[in-house]
Amino acid sequence: MTAKEMLGKVDHTQLKAFATWEDIQKLCDEAIQYHTASVCVPPCYIKRIHDTYGDKINICTVVGFPLGYSVTEAKVAEVRKALEDGCNEIDMVVNISDVKNGLLDKVEEEIRTLKKECGHHILKVIIETCYLTEEEKIAMCKAVTNAGADFIKTSTGFGTGGATKEDVELFKKYIGPNVKIKAAGGVSNMEDLEMFLGLGCERIGTSRAVGLCKGELTEGY
Repeated sequence: MTAKEMLGKVDHTQLKAFATWEDIQKLCDEAIQYHTASVCVPPCYIKRIHDTYGDKINICTVVGFPLGYSVTEAKVAEVRKALEDGCNEIDMVVNISDVKNGLLDKVEEEIRTLKKECGHHILKVIIETCYLTEEEKIAMCKAVTNAGADFIKTSTGFGTGGATKEDVELFKKYIGPNVKIKAAGGVSNMEDLEMFLGLGCERIGTSRAVGLCKGELTEGY
């Protein structure tokens, strides 16, 4: 796979708490130049990006990020506002506390509710694998599938661990045929990019991909 093909599957990401408009502009300019799948940005920047770049940018944002324990009504309001401001794709964090408490029907219903709110827009579901047992990961594969979400995503990049080969292989075994995989967190070199794409991931979430493909040493997530 060429660098161009790889970048076409990257959600070019800037989600640091202290991200400035200058940081966001750099991200967007790179996304346009290198034809990344999207930019993944804080909700507060969606409208400004949309007003500045228009249809040149596919905007992705996060909901319930990064801890996931917002109530469903708050997540719905976040989705609604993000779409209104010009966002096309939503990466939501599940309520990890509910997963750990075994309230899997509640988690599934929340995903279903947010997918209904998204309509034809893409919904990616972050399950934060670093906090889950294998049994819980399998249960989340089934919940994401049953709820009709478009993607299952490994990680926020802000937890104790990121995407792993083992988790992606587990996803492939237990998700339904209509669910795609996004690997995120800890994709730190070209070998990681190639590995996750080779495993069948349709999206990679990282702040490093453009730099890596340019042959630069990069820091990020």
